[in-house]
Amino acid sequence: MIYLDNNATTAIDPEVARVLTEAFSQTPANASSQHRLGQQTRSRLEAATDQIGRCLGSDLSRVDAPRLLVTSGGTESNNLAIAGMGEPEGAIVVSRIEHPSVLAAAAAAEVGERGQSGRELGWVDVDANGVISLVSLRSTLDRLTRSGDSPEAVSVVSIMSANNETGVVQPIQAAAEVCREFRVPLHVDATQSIGKVPVDLTAWGVSAATITPHKLHGPTGVGFLWLDSGVDIRAALRGGEQQLGTRPGTEPVALVIAAAEAIRIACEQQPTAAEHMAALRDQLESELVRRHPTCLIHGRQAPRLPSTTCLSLPGADRQSLLMSLDMAGVACSSGSACSSGSSPPSHVLLAMGASKSLVDSALRFGVSRFSTQAEIERAIELISRQFSKAEGFSTVDNSVENGWR
Repeated sequence: MIYLDNNATTAIDPEVARVLTEAFSQTPANASSQHRLGQQTRSRLEAATDQIGRCLGSDLSRVDAPRLLVTSGGTESNNLAIAGMGEPEGAIVVSRIEHPSVLAAAAAAEVGERGQSGRELGWVDVDANGVISLVSLRSTLDRLTRSGDSPEAVSVVSIMSANNETGVVQPIQAAAEVCREFRVPLHVDATQSIGKVPVDLTAWGVSAATITPHKLHGPTGVGFLWLDSGVDIRAALRGGEQQLGTRPGTEPVALVIAAAEAIRIACEQQPTAAEHMAALRDQLESELVRRHPTCLIHGRQAPRLPSTTCLSLPGADRQSLLMSLDMAGVACSSGSACSSGSSPPSHVLLAMGASKSLVDSALRFGVSRFSTQAEIERAIELISRQFSKAEGFSTVDNSVENGWR
């Protein structure tokens, strides 16, 4: 099977697997225990989180340092940020292309719970390339802060660093500057970026960031929410004092140690890995478009992750293509992995203004640093064969002038 669904999850790096095995084989101890074994475990946990911080441009060891909360993964981290940052009744602002875990958390807050009135929800639009509009961000914040009773009228803005479906990279530093003008914290879902593009949380100037190691050849079942110095968050769980009570529960020390190793490797190898992945992605795209001129690459003229391509073949059915490719030996996806079971139309492409024909035929392919040219060459043949079988192709102008940049 040729695995081209690396945006959903990645194979664990053999070196990370070795570190994970060693960590699991160490004497069992709870990092919160007061005895010597517990304190040794605490030291290993803190060393691992400090390493993650250093790799991402954040010194967690200094006085009044940022914090790194250990969670179960990206979904929990995103939910914690949306529900727990800022004032509990303040408005929430999200872009229209966020991951389902962000959108669902925001929607739940908008509805409200237990008879309480919901929170106002503001939206940030994107252009046809899938890039957020800073004008839309500014106007949304201006409207919400003017209508509120205090500067804390908006609790949090959430914008992903790179889209999980199209790979389009977002202008996070510029968005952070706008948020600072309005004194509103910015949360960034950085899940897709680490190991593919440079990530420096301090330089970004954000208030919080979600990190998920299984997207970069690390273990599943663990994630992180980075919080800048002075940023508080309300706990969603009760029953323990771990992590200052913000996210109680016994920390999965072995998983954190393995995640730290995965992040270290990903950041160290990022420049060469990005070059490798971009070459494979470009080969896949250019050859498929050459053979099938009606193919359209979404976000092609915008800055993109080197690993991701989202393309449409007008007239084809994405689910039929997905299943035929699976049977042929190519693993890809028709949208976010968190919603692929029901396969609803892509909210990302809809927000970009894509036509129904383009949305209905969209597939996502994602390479990794372990992908090979031989795999891509074989994948091109298999994908092209299935594309050729699809009927009802329509003519689409791939030029810049058609608005699909």
